Amino acid sequence: MTIGVGPHPEPWPDDDRLDPELLAEGDRRNVIDNYRYWRRAAIIADLDSRRHPFHVAVENFQHDFNIGAVVRNANAFLAAEVHIIGNRRWNRRGAMVTDAYQHVRHHPDIATFVSWCADNVLPVIGIDNLPGSRSIIDAELPKACVMVFGQEGPGLSDEVRRHCTAVLHIPQFGSTRSINAGVASGIAMYEWIRRHGDHD
Repeated sequence: MTIGVGPHPEPWPDDDRLDPELLAEGDRRNVIDNYRYWRRAAIIADLDSRRHPFHVAVENFQHDFNIGAVVRNANAFLAAEVHIIGNRRWNRRGAMVTDAYQHVRHHPDIATFVSWCADNVLPVIGIDNLPGSRSIIDAELPKACVMVFGQEGPGLSDEVRRHCTAVLHIPQFGSTRSINAGVASGIAMYEWIRRHGDHD
């Protein structure tokens, strides 16, 4: 199966959002059809005009391989930003180049992240299946917030938990103790969209 489109027939459309190189050579990028032949900057500008007011964050103190999936999900659900706490380096393969269109902000430590959230008046909502957590199905999920996910294995750190206004869990029904941050982020973002998003 061939992804994308080939060279655009001439004469080319008169539209400054379009990239002459893509028009001439074709557009095989991982973008929806509405953005075929668009310049990257034009795509970002259009997304920025419609982004949702929720953010997602993930701890990255052990080089978590799930971060690429979190970024890809954030792009799919049009999150305002992805926040990576800890190590700056992360495996971009899972993002499938969506990080080219998704705002990603790095925080060297938890204190810096928490300070940023406070400055921007965004409550921190932990997503983890911890004792005392509430089901994301029934709990309040603010329209403007940062949903934070822990690392594969240890989950949310104690320090992040101390700064959460709530910790919510995703109900599970099988034998596994947990689901990874990539999967959990997609479910949590969809729940936000179900409540607050434009469903068209």
